[in-house]
Amino acid sequence: MDWLDGLDAYWVWFAIGLVLAGAEMVVPGVYLIWLALAALATGALVYVFDPGIALQIVNFVFLSLIIVSAARRILTETPIASTDPLLNNRMGRLVGQTGTVAVAIEHGEGRVRQGDSEWSARGPELPAGARVRITGFDGGTLIVEPLALLAGDGATAPKDAP
Repeated sequence: MDWLDGLDAYWVWFAIGLVLAGAEMVVPGVYLIWLALAALATGALVYVFDPGIALQIVNFVFLSLIIVSAARRILTETPIASTDPLLNNRMGRLVGQTGTVAVAIEHGEGRVRQGDSEWSARGPELPAGARVRITGFDGGTLIVEPLALLAGDGATAPKDAP
């Protein structure tokens, strides 16, 4: 590695930090940024104090452990609030929506159409075409109730003709 002879060690640590920070943008999760901060801090310490390579590596390892554990503790105690907590939870987004029974619910199981999708569903015995409200989900199965039973909560139920 003759090409490293003319390169100062702090530049190597700065480069490692920048590569890790760049990799954080490509790799999902929030982990590499903390290692990038540790590498950048190690580069700053090497610039100021110029320790040997063994001490640089030990410094990087300890800084990584300290920064990762501190970030983990801070993010656990005060999590980042999402503006859309159901962004990646399609089933959770369906709760409260209405749908139409596509395949009659018999013996507690059937299929419900909501929007342009059809989902397996559980609920009371209902014929095909009945309107339902999605009240929850269990795995990939929607839990539904007929809209007529929910008339007291402001849902629109069919009115009796005079």
